[in-house]
Amino acid sequence: MEVERTLIKYNDRFDELRQLMKDYYTADELKLVEKAYEIASEAHKDQRRYSGEPYIMHPVAVARILFDLGMDHQSIIAAILHDTVEDTDITLTDLSNVFGEEVAQLVNGVTKLGKVPLATYKEQQAENVRKMLIAMSQDIRVIIIKLADRLHNMRTLEYMREQKQKEKSLETLEIYAPIAHRLGISSIKEELEDLAIRYLDPYGYNTIEDLLKSTGDAHPTLIDDTVERVRERVQKYIPEADVAGRRKSIYGIYRKMFIRGHSFDQIYDVYAIRIIVNNVADCYNVLGVVHDMYHSLPGRFKDYISNPKSNMYQSLHTTVISEEGIPFEVQIRTWEMHYTAEYGIAAHWKYKTGVKNDQKFEERLAWIRQLLENQKDSDDVEEIVKTIKSDFVPEDVFVFTPKGDVINIPLGSTVIDFAYAIHTQVGHHMNGAKVDGKIVPLDYKVRTGEIVEILRSPDPNKGPSRDWLNIAKTSSARSKIRSWFKKERRSENIEEGKRIVEEVLRRHNLHLSDEEVQAVIEKFKVRKGFESEDDFYAAVGYGSITAENVLPTFREEYQRLEKQRRLEQPTLEEELTTGPLKKGNSGDGIVIDGVDNVLIKLSKCCNPLPGDRVIGFITRGHGISVHKRDCTNVPHDLALASEPDRWIPVHWSEEIHEQFEAGLNIYCEDQVGMLAKITADLAAMRVNISTITLHNKEDYSTIHMRIVVKDVGHLESLISHLRNIKGVHGVERTGL
Repeated sequence: MEVERTLIKYNDRFDELRQLMKDYYTADELKLVEKAYEIASEAHKDQRRYSGEPYIMHPVAVARILFDLGMDHQSIIAAILHDTVEDTDITLTDLSNVFGEEVAQLVNGVTKLGKVPLATYKEQQAENVRKMLIAMSQDIRVIIIKLADRLHNMRTLEYMREQKQKEKSLETLEIYAPIAHRLGISSIKEELEDLAIRYLDPYGYNTIEDLLKSTGDAHPTLIDDTVERVRERVQKYIPEADVAGRRKSIYGIYRKMFIRGHSFDQIYDVYAIRIIVNNVADCYNVLGVVHDMYHSLPGRFKDYISNPKSNMYQSLHTTVISEEGIPFEVQIRTWEMHYTAEYGIAAHWKYKTGVKNDQKFEERLAWIRQLLENQKDSDDVEEIVKTIKSDFVPEDVFVFTPKGDVINIPLGSTVIDFAYAIHTQVGHHMNGAKVDGKIVPLDYKVRTGEIVEILRSPDPNKGPSRDWLNIAKTSSARSKIRSWFKKERRSENIEEGKRIVEEVLRRHNLHLSDEEVQAVIEKFKVRKGFESEDDFYAAVGYGSITAENVLPTFREEYQRLEKQRRLEQPTLEEELTTGPLKKGNSGDGIVIDGVDNVLIKLSKCCNPLPGDRVIGFITRGHGISVHKRDCTNVPHDLALASEPDRWIPVHWSEEIHEQFEAGLNIYCEDQVGMLAKITADLAAMRVNISTITLHNKEDYSTIHMRIVVKDVGHLESLISHLRNIKGVHGVERTGL
């Protein structure tokens, strides 16, 4: 009986979808959708999801998402059947016989996406996955189906174990949400981001939810009242104008608060009014009406109609102050712009007859192709992540490695191009190739779907031939081949690398001995796989490793050694604090022997924590300022200080119940999801984050955050954990 009740539940969902489809598809198209449902329902009848629901509820839910996007009936059919080939006995031939080759290819494209392993996070994995998701098929609908599939999986992620939740959420934030953004499908993008950050940083998510709730409680009718006022005024001039309100997505607020370091009060587009009109002229007319109604904030007007965003988004944005004194954003656009903003490429199915011979659609894909062309020569992961090297054009091919990774390269590329697309060293040491198990010549042009194995020479000194410059088709491969010959001047590169490292140390006042420098280089050798110190210097010399890459590690080593030196040297404070301690007062966990009722404050320059060696300084009119003993503001030899009598011994209380804020600088790769990894790990360890500020450099990012800890041991444990996160190059404690 329980099974029957469950079946009724999911049958109701399909019946609801069927009722909606009656007004959208023809009778013949609807029959095919119903047939797909019957086949999928039977094929999945014994399968359950993690929630315990019948598996068929998932493909039906994906189909509903696609229907809401306005996709054609073939996309709906493929969504309903998308897991049958992979998880049941149904074959592509079976689907082709019933629904036609086009539907079979859509299912095939989505099925192949699932078969390529996504669990490993290598430096090139993000690029491989993004390219794979886009280039698996020449039909853009494959990606839209995959996005809908991921969206429903994220909606039901609560039933999976915690580690899987984080893995899926990180993958969603790094891969699927950016793809949705590039396709312009904001309705899916925003929901994916909100769902992902909910699991990656529940603390940050809940903080924003609480802030939104408190603001909503204080002004419960703000949006409705503002919409009504704007509608009344605008429709006097443009009667057909549509006016609606919305709240900014949680992830949009999260980025501004926890990545850009803004306070909630500094976010001026938490609330927004959207006005949709019929033509561009009316957009600017409405803008004048809005500015006549409200005071606008200077510098907050953006004209994306004249200057569309890279994903073809168009709208006028202006920020004004409501009658309640709360800033809100006004977005003004035409209906066509609205369809593009909400549905992106999917709008071509929802509001048009398709994409064949659609020049605007082709231009959109050409823009993405050009973006990839500009980034193609870069080996830098951060550039790969930032530009999201996706391919939507048939001029490129995708090729499998024997391990299932997908390499996307331009049409006409040879096996040499393929080898260098995998890794520079794979290309340099190549001496042959197999395609689908058969030896091929080096000028063989690879084709979509082939499995290519690169044969490598056992000789470590093997390098490319100059003839390869005439065979390779991609500028990336040719650049790497030329670079190899450039590196034949190894001795010059080594000397240049030494000069660069010396300059970095001198410019940043990092005084390290030759032995200490070698110790740091050992870390790079292990991390980068260098065989010798000369390999490291040569890499720096020819630019494979930049000065910005090496700085965090050298700085961290210098600070560690400085701390160690200071701890090893006896100080006047140690002489002052010898002997029995007398019971005294405590302020912020600090005890000053024999002194009561005195103001004690922890200095922000070094931010001492329980467990640190500390010393007090008698200020004029502000009590005792407590510093770490190795603080730069504390004289090393107190006897030689200008006012030695003002430095007094202090120590931590034996019983401390307070918690303390600590500052951290985290030096890491600037890639999508890096901050989410860090905050998710801290949240898992139940560490509260007070503030986060992100600074991007040329080759890395610095994340400054203030966290709440119990003592210095707790902090050191967290630092040790953060250093083990992949992509983190260094972590240092700072003042507040």
